[in-house]
Amino acid sequence: MKFTKMQGIGNDYVYVNCFEETVENPSETAVRVSNRNFGIGSDGLILIAPSDKADCRMDMYNLDGSRGAMCGNGIRCVGKYVYDHGMVRKEEIDVETLAGIRHLSLHTEGGKVRTVTVDMGCPVQTSEIAESICVAGKEYRFTGVSMGNPHAVVFVDSTEDIKIEETGPCFENHERFPDRTNTEFVELVDRTHVKMRVWERGSGETLACGTGACAVAVACVLNGKTETEVEVELLGGTLFIRWDRESDTVYMTGPAEEVFHGEI
Repeated sequence: MKFTKMQGIGNDYVYVNCFEETVENPSETAVRVSNRNFGIGSDGLILIAPSDKADCRMDMYNLDGSRGAMCGNGIRCVGKYVYDHGMVRKEEIDVETLAGIRHLSLHTEGGKVRTVTVDMGCPVQTSEIAESICVAGKEYRFTGVSMGNPHAVVFVDSTEDIKIEETGPCFENHERFPDRTNTEFVELVDRTHVKMRVWERGSGETLACGTGACAVAVACVLNGKTETEVEVELLGGTLFIRWDRESDTVYMTGPAEEVFHGEI
């Protein structure tokens, strides 16, 4: 199986071109290739496949083999892959996902995609603005936002002080979230800048989460903490998020990079 390793601000996936390759068991393959000691090493597996609804389809699997509906950093890399490899030679493309069709604007330089703006769709508030929850014996307040996948956004004084390896799994598997949840811990810098760490369901802490950054921006606005355009600083880099309240659409802009190609 030929593959390409790609990353968006440190959120890395193994990509397979399923216009040319066939992956018989994606869940098992995801577990194998994601292992950083005995495999390639990644946050999961993304298959780029034909679509009868869009320019291509993105099938995403977390490192534990579970299916993901949407990945903001992952879809930016899909856009770069299909453009840079000549599969789609236009700078406005559509990608089919389990969360619906997403429109991408590809920003090129020297014939290669450098950054991508993604129409992440309409956010859905899934909780009270500041719902109380008891996790591992401690009370928190979170704002639930779905970006095609579930997020619980928690505001904290400092992201550095969060023991995310202990708290993250407790949020993910809390009975309040029967389908499990991604959890973002957010520190306010000012009204246009926040820091966040993320615990992703099925993957643990990652360096970045695009849908999580979008959920954070929405939660910040709902709680009156930031403007509708916000710089979200993650461990792997920075994403720029804009929530257009008039169209109720969230836009995410960030980089996408190829790391290496190989065969396994």
